[in-house]
Amino acid sequence: MPHRQPLRLWIVRHGESAGNVARDAAQAAGATRIDIAERDVDVPLSERGHRQAEALGRWFAAMPADARPNLVLASPYRRAVQTAEAIRASGALAAGAPPLLVDERLREKEFGILDRLTRAGIEQLHPEQAELRTDLGKFYHRPPGGESWCDVILRLRSALDTMALHYEGQRILLVAHQVVVLCLRYLLENRTEAEILAIDAQGDVANCGVTEYAPAAVAAPGPALDLIRYNFVAPLEAQGAPVTSEPDANEADAKS
Repeated sequence: MPHRQPLRLWIVRHGESAGNVARDAAQAAGATRIDIAERDVDVPLSERGHRQAEALGRWFAAMPADARPNLVLASPYRRAVQTAEAIRASGALAAGAPPLLVDERLREKEFGILDRLTRAGIEQLHPEQAELRTDLGKFYHRPPGGESWCDVILRLRSALDTMALHYEGQRILLVAHQVVVLCLRYLLENRTEAEILAIDAQGDVANCGVTEYAPAAVAAPGPALDLIRYNFVAPLEAQGAPVTSEPDANEADAKS
């Protein structure tokens, strides 16, 4: 039986957020905590993040009408919803596209007691967690009250099953977060832990960077999608929008 799949799938990391900016400032100052007033779910886009989302929306809008996304799914986090809404407002979607759909399974990785801590903060305030993360690796390390990458992958398997069941043959745009982008690559490309962590180690996913899949040219078991591009930022560069790639504010040690 053919594997149900979208006709096209774009996975986009949200635009630069106020949390990304605050994280950079905390790291530069050697602070232990990231100065964010809101809950992580409520952190908005920065001014640059809005520009990035609008530029990406214009890139989609320049596509032929029958090639644009006709369905948008987003994480419930404010920065992801704002990115998706800005893309929609730029005329990026095909005619007749339904309203934005929010799916909690696309949310940011939860960091538990390590929330809003820099690397220095983790090492000073929770040295036992720093040691555990070094021993286990971030694929399996679950901080108290938080998630491992495996936990994120588990909920994303469910989200992909829903997409296959309800959105077969659609051109789908997902707007989410850095870890979600990488974990979806792990699932869609049948990657190993070592392979996806090696991809992660090459550099952060750019804000509003595009990862794109199309139906596989050669039939294969499992999700039959081919990776077309990853971390694609030419739409931002063409519009003169800034290209940024800060780790998410809670990802205190993105490369460990």
